[in-house]
Amino acid sequence: MALVSLLGVCKQYDYKVILKDINFSITKGEKIAIVGKNGSGKSTLLKILTKEIEPDEGERIFQNNIKILSLPQNPIFDPLMSVRDVCEESLAELRDAHKRLEFLNTQESTKDMLEEQGAIISFIEEHHGWDMDSKVDEILQRFDLENIADRLANTLSGGEQKRLALSVMLLKSADILILDEPTNHLDVQMVEFLEEMISSLTCSVVFISHDRYFIESLAHRVVEIDDGKLLSFQGGYSNYLQKKEEILNTLSKEHEHLLKLLKSEEEWLHRGVQGRRKRNEGRKARVLEMRKNAKANPSIIKKMRLELQREQKHFNRDEGKNTKKMLFECEKINKKIADKVLISDLSLRILQRDKIAIVGKNGSGKSTLLKIFLNQISQDSGIIKRGDITIGYFDQQRKMLDEDKNLLETFCPNGGDHIEVKGKNIHVFGYLKNFLFPKEFLDKKISYLSGGEKNRVALALLFAKKYDCLILDEPTNDLDIATINVLEEYLQNFDGAVIFVSHDRYFVDKIAHKLLVFKGNGICEESYMQYTEYLDIQKELDEYDILELDLKDNQKNEKIKKNTKLSYKEAMELEFLPSEIEKLEKIIKSLELELEDPNIYEKKGIATIAKEMQETQKELESKLEKYFFLEEKHHILTQGN
Repeated sequence: MALVSLLGVCKQYDYKVILKDINFSITKGEKIAIVGKNGSGKSTLLKILTKEIEPDEGERIFQNNIKILSLPQNPIFDPLMSVRDVCEESLAELRDAHKRLEFLNTQESTKDMLEEQGAIISFIEEHHGWDMDSKVDEILQRFDLENIADRLANTLSGGEQKRLALSVMLLKSADILILDEPTNHLDVQMVEFLEEMISSLTCSVVFISHDRYFIESLAHRVVEIDDGKLLSFQGGYSNYLQKKEEILNTLSKEHEHLLKLLKSEEEWLHRGVQGRRKRNEGRKARVLEMRKNAKANPSIIKKMRLELQREQKHFNRDEGKNTKKMLFECEKINKKIADKVLISDLSLRILQRDKIAIVGKNGSGKSTLLKIFLNQISQDSGIIKRGDITIGYFDQQRKMLDEDKNLLETFCPNGGDHIEVKGKNIHVFGYLKNFLFPKEFLDKKISYLSGGEKNRVALALLFAKKYDCLILDEPTNDLDIATINVLEEYLQNFDGAVIFVSHDRYFVDKIAHKLLVFKGNGICEESYMQYTEYLDIQKELDEYDILELDLKDNQKNEKIKKNTKLSYKEAMELEFLPSEIEKLEKIIKSLELELEDPNIYEKKGIATIAKEMQETQKELESKLEKYFFLEEKHHILTQGN
């Protein structure tokens, strides 16, 4: 049964039809990705679901008491609340559930009370809510809010507030979560944590995203909005591509360019995802094997760690590139801002046709390096040699655009309607349709365009000119998937060097020949791996670190235990505890049977039986804990001797 249904819904703004007679439903636990071109109506659909806007026509049907939470674009917090306060307040329902459960445990049980206790326990388990402090600590740490946990929430930067709003949503209980581009402002590690969190949620999730790995990993269904209509595709991103290609194959030739892009995308994704699955299986198998063998031989962890680190740094190095034109040569460059070291002793050569992704956590120094390359700031020490080169720069501020000009004036500032691209003189529309602009956009002012449409104009302007090197800062932000496909095609065919900062794993995998990984504290390393493969190895290394710490703790505990003896009292307890445990288990079984028999529980009293069961269960848990402790201690002492 659907939690929410839209039936025959229509919506238009002025003369532009956004949604035409659409039907849409969300079932319990479903994860739905919404895709489509910028301006196609994705955000409008979400706002109709959350009742922020009303449809012009059609029905909107909700199940009774349905709770829907949406990620606000501009979150507002209580001016007196710290970051931690905001997170803890979001767990209010869970805290109330714990208090109610504690109260019920002190009362005489009735049938209704037992049912309520069962419902509360199910609610707490469904929301992984037994240890609430740990939930708050983990989400603060994983979304990089730990160091600012005591700051007032409304004093945070825009990106920090977005991460806090996302944290609040993930901590709260809801039937449906609505997320509009949730991966914006998140680094890769945060995106992967968000994936884990959403995968573990039992509620339904409807999200807009251009992150194709995110969609592939999470979506049970992909819904595309195109020309006011909804098309639904079961499965993740790869299945969407396959079905979309089948649809385009039956349409007219005007879709040839889009079909070519989709076909290329589908082939690339199939290879990439299949390879990634195999690598993940291999990684998991190695970690399991390591867990089995490391106790007997801890040195194998160190050996494997060194092999993996070497693989990260030296994978698939192509020495033949040395014959190409040198664009940048950096020698031992250093940069710090205030007391924070961002770049330390970085030596690097950038050659013609290099495609380099600069990756790493937020605030680690990536954009600082771009600014040094662009001569916007200078390094503190070290040498940078620049060749005689022209650089094209794309940033989120879109400084190259004049808001008062229309598209025709932007591309033909001296009049006319033709531009020269790669030596060919072509009509502006002939060029702009490659960037998915219809003809009626030519006389539209830049100021009237959406953020994503402005980004498309900026990219089209960039590729209309000749450069030796392109420097791009988060180029996929605010772009729809179709435009990202166009961008990727241009970058793959670009004859110069491309240096870009991105958190989009899919985009980095597809474009970069080399990674420059910022690891924090000024440390930066090169790798020729695909980014997702690099991240998979990093996860494996992190697991080895945890395993090594566990082994050290176990060895320490064993030394402590070996210095103690099993006392006479402990030996006697170990001998008699199994029979006592068995007796208690039989009592619990007979009490369960009594609760099922109306003749017994009506005579004896359901509250009396429930209380007896609770006390017996508590005693059993205590004796089991004692038994396992004594058995382990006895085993260690026996092994030691």
